[in-house]
Amino acid sequence: METPPRPPASPQAPQGGWEQPIVQQQPGWVGQPLASWGSRVAAWFIDLLIIAIPATIIFWTLVAGAIGLSGDDSDASFWALLGGAILSVLIFAAIALIYAPATMARQGHHNGQTWGKQLIGIRVVRDNGERMNFWWAALREVVVKGLLVGFASSIIPFIPWLLDNCWPLWDDENRALHDMVVTTHVMRA
Repeated sequence: METPPRPPASPQAPQGGWEQPIVQQQPGWVGQPLASWGSRVAAWFIDLLIIAIPATIIFWTLVAGAIGLSGDDSDASFWALLGGAILSVLIFAAIALIYAPATMARQGHHNGQTWGKQLIGIRVVRDNGERMNFWWAALREVVVKGLLVGFASSIIPFIPWLLDNCWPLWDDENRALHDMVVTTHVMRA
């Protein structure tokens, strides 16, 4: 009786008798093309201007009004100036807290877009395919980006904010850390 032919020899295993595992490709982003880091920064800058310009106008209007009402009394001028500054900071904070969630929760074609993202042509999408609503946008923009990254940056100045904003530069799916936390992607619209 003849022995069956042997299969061709495979490359030799390393001396320890183990073989290198085969690297499996992880599924990546499947969808529309992702937004570049530069387009994300440009949209952020436009959004910053949209919030900062009215806030600056409100601040100087309140300061001018406070100084005008106080007249020549320097003590009254100081307190009026301080009150105007505090009021303008509160107005700025309210605008900043509401702006992104309110604009990103719009229905239709502009869902997931602030005005800055809309001008640049990018949008935030949820990984599960659901539309962006006010509360999800508030979680992403206010709680995670604002409070969580802001709190971490108060402990270790500047580094958490820098890491979060620069993370898309080396992430395969152009995600920032806040995108990973809330399972979103930023894509071209």
